[in-house]
Amino acid sequence: MVQMEKIEHTTVSTNGINMHVASIGTGPVILFLHGFPQLWYSWRHQLLSLSSLGYRAIAPDLRGYGDTDAPPSPTSYTSFHLVGDLVGLLDGLGVEKVFLVGHDWGAIIAWHFCLFRPDRVKALVNLSVPFTRRNPKVKPVDRYRALYGDDFYICRFQKPGEIEEDFAQVDTAKLLKRFLTSRNPGPPCIPKMGYKGLPDPRPLPSWLSEEDVNYYASKFNQKGFSGGLNYYRAMNITWELMAPWTGVQIKVPVKFIVGELDLTYHFHGAKEYIHGGKFKKDVPFLQEVVVMEGAAHFINEEKPEEISAHIYDFIKKF
Repeated sequence: MVQMEKIEHTTVSTNGINMHVASIGTGPVILFLHGFPQLWYSWRHQLLSLSSLGYRAIAPDLRGYGDTDAPPSPTSYTSFHLVGDLVGLLDGLGVEKVFLVGHDWGAIIAWHFCLFRPDRVKALVNLSVPFTRRNPKVKPVDRYRALYGDDFYICRFQKPGEIEEDFAQVDTAKLLKRFLTSRNPGPPCIPKMGYKGLPDPRPLPSWLSEEDVNYYASKFNQKGFSGGLNYYRAMNITWELMAPWTGVQIKVPVKFIVGELDLTYHFHGAKEYIHGGKFKKDVPFLQEVVVMEGAAHFINEEKPEEISAHIYDFIKKF
């Protein structure tokens, strides 16, 4: 794709790590934050389309991923580290305020970015993961364990090295195909035998090519999965550190988009939270909630034109 060659790649030093950044275009800045198990590359369509509409589109490989440094300790992956990396990135680029767009883990980081530094955000478009108000009585991993049991993926990801060993038994491209093409909205549980015991993934959908999968696989083969898994391992530490922000609202304009088949939309209590008034209470400037029919978790890749249009239609107001 000739246009992909127009995307510039640089390394920015921030918060004690070197961060790889993909960027294209000039104008107001949109900062795109990817999720697990992905890279800057998951925003390739949005980088091209939003830059063509007069924006500077920036998508880093987040801490632990791709061509960005991956500190070894899980304790180096709290939301404070992750938001700190991004504030340092913006400072390094001389950017004062941004439009923020997040997906999956990138959405969680974006919510926390807005909690910690609303002064740096013009507006937020978040995909897949709604805001979660901090429950002062129970740690998040403990809550998931109580709801879904020890085989729930977040619980299985907790012990350093264990799931990495399991992933290593399976071809990386095959493993990534399984993640990226899943359309099961039920809670993802990993059987005791691990991924190697599961049948081959389904054929690739039209929105994901072998070339795409191979790009992801090449980076994960180089880097391993520990960086991305450490986000899950730091969840309870982030919960402890965020005690001072208990009850604080998100005070930036927000649009939220989720696929109707997204596993996050089917988590315990998620639909009730999103549509029942509590989401709006926690995020008072929530202006739009979009549920995309027939779409699953990786909506920025599955429905690229629609997602780009949703982002543009919202941020052009500001």
